[in-house]
Amino acid sequence: MTRLLTLLAAAVLSLAGPLNAQCAGTNLLAEMEPAQRDAIVAAADAVPFPRGNYWRATRGEEVITMVGTYHFDDPRHAPTLATIAPAIQSASTVLVEAGPEEEKALKDLIGRDPSTLMITTGPTLLEQLPPEVWAQLSEALAKRGVPGFMAAKLQPWYVTVMLAIPPCAMAQMQDPKGLDGMVVDTAEAAGVPVRGLEPFDTVFKIFGAMTHQEMVAMIQSTLAVEDRSEDYSATLADSYFAGESRVIWEYMREVSYGMPGYSREQVDAEFARLEELLMNMRNRAWIPVLTEAAADGPVFAAFGALHLSGQEGVLNLLQQEGFTLEQLPL
Repeated sequence: MTRLLTLLAAAVLSLAGPLNAQCAGTNLLAEMEPAQRDAIVAAADAVPFPRGNYWRATRGEEVITMVGTYHFDDPRHAPTLATIAPAIQSASTVLVEAGPEEEKALKDLIGRDPSTLMITTGPTLLEQLPPEVWAQLSEALAKRGVPGFMAAKLQPWYVTVMLAIPPCAMAQMQDPKGLDGMVVDTAEAAGVPVRGLEPFDTVFKIFGAMTHQEMVAMIQSTLAVEDRSEDYSATLADSYFAGESRVIWEYMREVSYGMPGYSREQVDAEFARLEELLMNMRNRAWIPVLTEAAADGPVFAAFGALHLSGQEGVLNLLQQEGFTLEQLPL
């Protein structure tokens, strides 16, 4: 989930009561049979640059240092920040998914136009969804501090964002930070300019490209694993801090293969479309931003760890532009 999606979640949660439960999920990968886990790891390793969160790209005098981030608070960020702080402080520019200007623009838009997050005209989700799906959804959102009357008015795409956050993590959403925010704070304290990699409204364009049917399907598929949301959250975090974010992507694909009514071909097609919309399309747009900034001095960039890997991941795209890639220790 992008930094702006995290902020969007905070926008609605500021209207609801905070939940203070502690997350205590189980790593689902650790529970798997070794052969099944090995197959997932092999699928992750089949793409370029599947492992590692900290990288340097060089092309002549141009230097781009990159860290893949996890957007939620976690005490394990502290040693990471200690390692990357010198590179942040010595950069000429820090680039993040959403800088201070983008965050302000987002908040201003929400204040001006409630329809960005809420259904203001037409049928509500209560009227749009089958009764059994609405019953599941309203219960899931109630656990996240969102009452039924508000849940019914949420935009379908935004519901998927809410469901991606387990109830135990909702207290964090009152003031989300994550590694992204820590990078921004470090840069500002050092007087290093911070810029966004993309316009603040990119998230709306991404979900605007999805059909209503696709959004409803995403809600239903997320509800299908609602009973283990804490476990999925723990698995995601553990994979990130192990430098294996691509593994969680392939794990979710494997889980989706077992969902009723889906063939493997359908799952692969949907994952390809999601990867294009959520990652690849943005990665391609980020490359000229990164390279143009690097022409003026060393750049430090921080963005979601899943953007690093893949055929059209940031690392492979930079390599195709003539950069030499080096994995750095964390």
